[in-house]
Amino acid sequence: MRRVDGTISATRKPQAACEKTTVISRTGPRRSESVRLAVLHAADDLLVERGFAALTIEGIAHRAGVAKQTIYRWWKSKVDILLDTLTDDAREALAWHVDEGDGDSGKDALTSHLQRVADFFEEPAGKVLQALLGQAQLDGDTAASLRDGFLREQRERDKAGLRDLLGCDGIFVDDRHLDRLVDLLLGPLYHRVLVFGAPIDKELVESTSRLVLTLAREMSTEAS
Repeated sequence: MRRVDGTISATRKPQAACEKTTVISRTGPRRSESVRLAVLHAADDLLVERGFAALTIEGIAHRAGVAKQTIYRWWKSKVDILLDTLTDDAREALAWHVDEGDGDSGKDALTSHLQRVADFFEEPAGKVLQALLGQAQLDGDTAASLRDGFLREQRERDKAGLRDLLGCDGIFVDDRHLDRLVDLLLGPLYHRVLVFGAPIDKELVESTSRLVLTLAREMSTEAS
């Protein structure tokens, strides 16, 4: 995947605008994985290049080297395609790595995770999420699909990851407190990007990590 600044991410290599991916014809009830990936890669590349409003099924089909009818066979709209590419890319990019860090391991691991979230927003997949969140404010179907699918699933992953990380530090909180801690952990980052359109700096990452960990310890003490 290509970063917004033009450098190459480890996720995948960029595809030139004039280059079409070689795809395998669909011959049965299952769609070809090469077709699926070609369409998803084309969609997030074009979103970064042209923006959500200018993104079209025709453009995606041309960039991917597939027929428009092939796309409509598997996706109802460009929103559905973007949801698929977001789910694929975010699964690894937003994964929790509880065992990393040394010294004050809880703070180190939490800071590292928030930095990955910050980096994600600079990637094409992060731009996809921003575009879908914007569209969700205008379209109820997009909002429902995004919240009932990707956002709900990522929320569960975030709660599980934070629970495991805190547990490694001997901090245990109930589900209600855990839910609030996830809000406090990710809220400042989303606010910085979505409201102000500004990059997430190291100071925000470190201060958010430190404050959430401190609050989690206080909650754990109250619960014991």
